[in-house]
Amino acid sequence: MVVKQSIVAALGEQGLALPRLIDEGLAANDRVKYRLTLLQLARRHADAPQQPLPDLRAERAAARIDEPRLDELPLACERDQGGVYRLQGGGALLAATERDVRAMLAPVHLAGGADSAALEARAATLLASLATHGDAFRASELDAWSHGDRTRGDSVHLLVMDLHAVLNRLQRSIATDVVDGASVYELASGDRDLVRAFMRGVNRTSRLRFDHTGLGTTATRSRGRLVIQNDIGTTDAHVLVVHVVDDAVIVTYTDVHLQRLLYFQALFQPFAVGWQDTRLVQDRQMADGLYHVAVGRFTGAEPGRLAEFLEFLGSRIVFLIDWNRARKQLRLLVGKKEAVRLLEWAAAQDLGHMGFLRLGGARAVLEALDFAARGRGHYGQTLEDVLGRQRAERFLQFVLRTATTELLAGRSESLVHDELRAELLRQLRGSSESVLDLVCEHAGLVVEIASAVRDALAGFGRSDGEQAAERLAARCKRWESDADRIVGEVRDAVRTAPEAAYLQELVHLIDDVADDLEEASFLATLLRRAGVGPVLLAALEMLATRLVAGSQELVKALEAVRALGPVATREDLRDFLEAIHRIGLVEHETDELKRRVAAELAAHGTSAREIHLAAEGAAELELAADHLQHAALVLRDRTLAQLTAH
Repeated sequence: MVVKQSIVAALGEQGLALPRLIDEGLAANDRVKYRLTLLQLARRHADAPQQPLPDLRAERAAARIDEPRLDELPLACERDQGGVYRLQGGGALLAATERDVRAMLAPVHLAGGADSAALEARAATLLASLATHGDAFRASELDAWSHGDRTRGDSVHLLVMDLHAVLNRLQRSIATDVVDGASVYELASGDRDLVRAFMRGVNRTSRLRFDHTGLGTTATRSRGRLVIQNDIGTTDAHVLVVHVVDDAVIVTYTDVHLQRLLYFQALFQPFAVGWQDTRLVQDRQMADGLYHVAVGRFTGAEPGRLAEFLEFLGSRIVFLIDWNRARKQLRLLVGKKEAVRLLEWAAAQDLGHMGFLRLGGARAVLEALDFAARGRGHYGQTLEDVLGRQRAERFLQFVLRTATTELLAGRSESLVHDELRAELLRQLRGSSESVLDLVCEHAGLVVEIASAVRDALAGFGRSDGEQAAERLAARCKRWESDADRIVGEVRDAVRTAPEAAYLQELVHLIDDVADDLEEASFLATLLRRAGVGPVLLAALEMLATRLVAGSQELVKALEAVRALGPVATREDLRDFLEAIHRIGLVEHETDELKRRVAAELAAHGTSAREIHLAAEGAAELELAADHLQHAALVLRDRTLAQLTAH
């Protein structure tokens, strides 16, 4: 890959570029020989269409050309009356040949020496017409490209033979060694341990790329520092160069996609990497003419910290391969931020996204959706429209995990597709029960908040009562946030269970209870300093105690709904209705207790602060009881209506 190595050279690492260029040049040698042979077979077929042709599949595979269509290409060659051979795709073969010869020339040019100028001059003459040549050619042209007789003059074939010999000499001269899969040379004492650390990370996650190319690593000592380079994938300007100097690691990363570069930087949150401002570089050799460069520095003050960072760095590289393609596929299913968040999650879990792409990407999910949502009219809707944002993300996490683990375990793709369908079917068909689960969980949080308010009010008789009330109020705030999250999950879940739509209304009503109680927990932290006396505190504690009882009855009522089913027994229905009745009693009791607080304030209130805070606290608790009863009545009416419908 000539352009990629020019990027490495542009970053100031010609020493690293040379061995990789030699490897690319030797591979290009095999491709050139195969293509010239293919053209000769095409000519032979056109000359004698009835004669069988040798099969070049093995040669194509050996040259690592993944283009099966070339196996039948010679059969399409025809010769017209003027002796001109016409082969659709022949021009592309010649253009590829020209590129590969230049790939062989690149390391010779970089290394310099006596051979370089003469070989470059020959290439300038012989390659001039290849890149722009069309599909038609004459026998004399093919002979001029492919003959190996030096007495007949120069040819592309002869140039390739000479370049091959020079590349072999260059390869021997750099004396490349291998350390855990990394090509290394001229390392100093201690360098190998750092290279091994980097390669531990690369090798630990390299299987997550499946059969994708990339992750080739080269290391050397250049200008007094260890330099490690990784090719990442096959994209031209996608290169990672790492310098290790003293107690620091300097990471230089290039990418044509700015979003992927930002994602790469975000992977290093566990380490304090200082990133310089990203710069934009213009390069005419690049397909788009531009690429971005980011430079980060990590300093490892503690012994072994550099090796730990290098191992982590090596383990993250696989998550950059085909990242942009994975992001675009996920964008067909969820929003932009959610797509990147899923890729970050997959990297953090050491799963990656290549299994997802191998399975078909978004198509696999959409096919599972078509199968699982038959009759639900989802067409034209995204996965997020059908499941809601949070549930869609969780399902896609399941997809990313299952695709990677199952395919790596050797499971067939059809089996994995079935697993996705089964999981999505479970999500859609079991939605009504899952929504009720969420509402029960929400009601359980209400019990916790009510209990905390009661405990705070009961604790004012102790010396640490104020501090305990503040701790309980902070806990209530967290529980109330959890309750808000569940409200959002219920809203999303109801999308796939229209029959459970009333539960969305119900959870909003229960959430009002949570809000009222959380506000009461805050007011409780102010009562002591406002001078509220023990009689009022006892009355407020009694109010909170009744709210604990009422919220517990709501949980019982919801659990009874689980047991009712399409055909309710008399005992189950009685348990349900008794729980609803007891919530009504709690509401009446809180009305009376609120009046008791008002009477006490009227008779013995000594300050505006005391009167205001005690009255506000009683009002919030009484309002929570009102909302609790409203929720209970909605649950009763909807449940009885559903039982009647059955």
